[in-house]
Amino acid sequence: MTKKYVVALDQGTTSSRCIIFDQDLNIMSVAQKEFQIFYPQPGWVEQRPLDIWVSQYGVLTEAVLSAGIDPEEIAAIGITNQRETTLVWDKATGEPICNAIVWQCRRTADLCKKLEETEGDYIRTHTGLLADPYFSATKLHWILENVEGARTRARRGELLFGTVDTYLIWKLTGGKVHATDYTNASRTMLYDIHARCWDRHLLEVLDIPVCMLPEVRPSSGDFGYADILGAEVPITGVAGDQQAALFGQCGFSAGTLKSTYGTGCFALMNMGETPPDAKESGLLVTLGAGKEPCYCLEGSVFIGGAVVQWLRDELKLINESADSSYFAAKVPDSGGVIVVPAFTGLGAPYWDSEARGAVFGMTRGTNRNHLIRACLESIAYQTADVLKVMEDSLGKPIETLRVDGGATANPILMQFQADLLQAEVLRPMISETTALGAAFLAGLAVGFWSGEEELMEKNTIGNCYAPTCDAKTAQTRMAQWKTAVAATRMFK
Repeated sequence: MTKKYVVALDQGTTSSRCIIFDQDLNIMSVAQKEFQIFYPQPGWVEQRPLDIWVSQYGVLTEAVLSAGIDPEEIAAIGITNQRETTLVWDKATGEPICNAIVWQCRRTADLCKKLEETEGDYIRTHTGLLADPYFSATKLHWILENVEGARTRARRGELLFGTVDTYLIWKLTGGKVHATDYTNASRTMLYDIHARCWDRHLLEVLDIPVCMLPEVRPSSGDFGYADILGAEVPITGVAGDQQAALFGQCGFSAGTLKSTYGTGCFALMNMGETPPDAKESGLLVTLGAGKEPCYCLEGSVFIGGAVVQWLRDELKLINESADSSYFAAKVPDSGGVIVVPAFTGLGAPYWDSEARGAVFGMTRGTNRNHLIRACLESIAYQTADVLKVMEDSLGKPIETLRVDGGATANPILMQFQADLLQAEVLRPMISETTALGAAFLAGLAVGFWSGEEELMEKNTIGNCYAPTCDAKTAQTRMAQWKTAVAATRMFK
């Protein structure tokens, strides 16, 4: 039977989605399901592994059925996932031994401070990362230390570790494949991105048995077979969400830059085959997706779209996330209000895990609309912070920024981003480039598409935002933001 479609599984922090693409990048169907996130203590963030699995497999089935396609027509499956989130399960039964510890969780901050003092330079040199609770390594250490019997069982080879991609691959293949790809491995703080292997020294420091760890494979390649309604379909594309988004933006060559606006915000630049020196910048070096990995420069913002969810779920100022644009448009600006949404600390370029959120500049005339607009602007401010440091590392201004993710549908946010950066902001016709990148990786591996040139021809730009203010105004706004961040960091 002719292969007509590629399936992308997009497992995110707040929901699981499935998108089915045809050869011309038309979306045949989309299914999405949110699942619960738990906050057992301040700064702690957890998910139930089975919620991740059930929601993801459920939307896979729903998307195939709603599209009315024969599973035999599916050429391949691509997987993209929330990165760094850490899971441990029983090798024999598949039962998780505890909740997944989400990438946003800060419970290992004290351990990371000690690691920074003793192993900070080593971690930067070998993994490209910083000693921060954001990454998987100390999360896994915490599980082995705090779940009864876990370390003993791990040493006996009874437990498996994985990021979300690994867990989904293991479940989809019926436990036959325990693997990850280069991009996800590079986010664990346990992987040597230069030697391309698990780092024995860091495993020893954190007392993590190597037998727990998955095999690391190319992002576009063989990850076994999944059963989709009775049809065996190869899994041939796997990448962490940000690397997948860069690939979906056709960031195949050095110098391509994108920023994804999701629960968090992540700027990623393809740096080619030569690893950049980012030790003094607060940026990270990570591996990009493809048949062979490239090096990427990355800056991470912990709270992006999540600040809009906060307005919706905690403050009850909006009923739906999409309402933020409507209310923000009711005022010409934020009325001097600046929100620093450091709910789980600050990411790049500050890496301050103890910082907490704050609101500045309120007056008696401040209303709901000003606060909503300030929250949207905080997303652009944080992204600009990261990109300004990236400019310094590159030694030249950024002229064009490719953007993707759900929040890019908000024109107020995108225009404010262009103004702050004094650069063009380009939104592709298909904004869901994370899923598209997973589809690209999977399709290229099985010859569904002829190559990168075909993908570049088909993936077109949808919207372009040019600056509407002058450079001086942008500089004044960024200076005010910097003052607010400095004040936030003083309050601990």
